[in-house]
Amino acid sequence: MGDTGCVHFEAYVKEYGIDSFSVVHAYFSACINREARRRKALSCLCHKCGSSGPQLYSCLHCIYFGCKGAHINEHHKQTKHYMALELCYGMLYCYQCRDFIYHRECQLIAERHLRREARSLNKSLSWRPWSPSQLEIELLLKNPKRRHVTACTSIGLRGLLNLGSTCFMNCIVQALIHTPLLRDYFLSELHECTTKNSAKCLVCEVSRLFQEFYSGARGPLSLHRLLHLIWNHARHLAGYEQQDAHEFFIATLDVLHRHCKISMTELAANAAAAASGSSTGAAGSSAPRAPQPDPNPAQCSCIIDQIFTGGLQSDVVCQACNGVSTTIDPFWDISLDLGESSSGGGYGGPPKSLIDCLERFTRAEHLGSSAKIKCSSCMSYQESTKQLSMRTLPIVASFHLKRFEHSSLIDKKISTFISFPSELDMTPFMSQKKSDTADFRYSLYAVINHVGTLDAGHYTAYVRHQKDIWVKCDDHIITTATLKQVLDSEGYLLFYHKKILEYE
Repeated sequence: MGDTGCVHFEAYVKEYGIDSFSVVHAYFSACINREARRRKALSCLCHKCGSSGPQLYSCLHCIYFGCKGAHINEHHKQTKHYMALELCYGMLYCYQCRDFIYHRECQLIAERHLRREARSLNKSLSWRPWSPSQLEIELLLKNPKRRHVTACTSIGLRGLLNLGSTCFMNCIVQALIHTPLLRDYFLSELHECTTKNSAKCLVCEVSRLFQEFYSGARGPLSLHRLLHLIWNHARHLAGYEQQDAHEFFIATLDVLHRHCKISMTELAANAAAAASGSSTGAAGSSAPRAPQPDPNPAQCSCIIDQIFTGGLQSDVVCQACNGVSTTIDPFWDISLDLGESSSGGGYGGPPKSLIDCLERFTRAEHLGSSAKIKCSSCMSYQESTKQLSMRTLPIVASFHLKRFEHSSLIDKKISTFISFPSELDMTPFMSQKKSDTADFRYSLYAVINHVGTLDAGHYTAYVRHQKDIWVKCDDHIITTATLKQVLDSEGYLLFYHKKILEYE
């Protein structure tokens, strides 16, 4: 069975065409508008028993609805009509094959209808299972051998050589490699590079690393190309001395984000130029069109922003009139203080857990008389309070525990144990606590640790390789670990992945 379904559906299409499927799917399966929903409510009932389900089929040869099982089967036996549409999921059923069938053109029609239904109801598009593109189908046919992933597999685990105080880079790469959606993106080869020299593109290099990690080979890898690219694009990290893993993480995301955005912009411009060229070619030559401005240049939909970018809300409340000034800023991670709190209210002690840190981070702070802000309501400078909260959360929530203190007097490391959970609910720290659609629960999947002092320290990483399977990555050495070892570690950078994703 190929893209055109079975031989019986091919015969059906030759005799009846595909319009019957399109109309039935639009009005009784997807319901593309209000009129379709009205028609379905009034007439989409089993012709045998009068019920509305729970699962109805529509005969594609005539106007007949029947319940799954005896009622629709009885219609088939009496009429010899062999093609039906299951209305709950919009699937084609062939009675001669006695099976559901796939037809590419019908699938494309169904997807258009589902998008129209979502727009009509002002809701996000329901989750749809993955289906391969034509290119992916060709690649699968050319490469029939499959790697079987078992509970003990080492695919995806590779040690990383220390190139001279590069443990800060190795641990961040391990965390990124084990970020599920980032892995899926690069293993699907979705990055389209527009750089003339791909050797200078950091995204291409990261894509190559994912292929290396999941190739099945076990030997340690060298990140010399990645390090060189980072040096070129983030000059402040160049050199052979030990760097801060958090700074490297943010710099890497920034360079990846910029490269992805450039590629997306150029691909969009090329597509627009091609469309413009094809539209003017038929009608004759015309003057070149000005490029269309980005309607929201501050918003980026690259894979980095899709996974790591959240929105931090800041509410400043005037103490004179209670007027509120709200700003929302994007963030890639949240940096949390571990020292003594300077705010009053009995919260002066150091935090003991990640929850303590987040509660202190989102607690209202009185700005004092020395930091008066001009109130837009009072039109005068007044004392105010400031409170931070999470307006939107990213798919990956990363937390930076600020263990390194730098001042004019002394540089020191805070080695206080901060407990952190394997499962984290961020609901209490949201700007809007209630939501019918969003789920704010997260699971821990990577922890970066720093051992030693500021001058003589070393970075290691714990990563979740599979469900309930953790490993410790210490440069080129990979060893198994327990969840208890992970949770008992000091913790410098914590990476949590959303448990449930909302599809748009």
